[in-house]
Amino acid sequence: MPVARRRIDVQEGAAAVEAWRKAAEPSSDAPVPRAILASAVRYTLEEVTARAPGNSVEVRVPPFGVTQCVEGPRHTRGTPPNVIECDAATWLGMVTGRLSWAEAVAAGRVAASGLRADLSALLPL
Repeated sequence: MPVARRRIDVQEGAAAVEAWRKAAEPSSDAPVPRAILASAVRYTLEEVTARAPGNSVEVRVPPFGVTQCVEGPRHTRGTPPNVIECDAATWLGMVTGRLSWAEAVAAGRVAASGLRADLSALLPL
């Protein structure tokens, strides 16, 4: 299995996640700059792919990024059979452990379709 290529520097990505984490504190009124939010999402998408390489599940966090991960049948055209989609706040909440996969799905904050569309074993990162 080929190693996922990183586009976000690991230190830069970790710093972006930490900046988001601080800004997301209930006591913080500071908005998260879009560039920080984008870096945090893209870095964590790369991280989930590095931890679970493959092409059977597509994870979408519009408008910031998309990745394919998890071993299994590969799709080559059209919409993949296993798709997970959520907004940036939900994604970062799940990858940092502030929100569980089950809570996000139950609240309708994650759209997940397909037999392999479950990241509960991978999250939080």
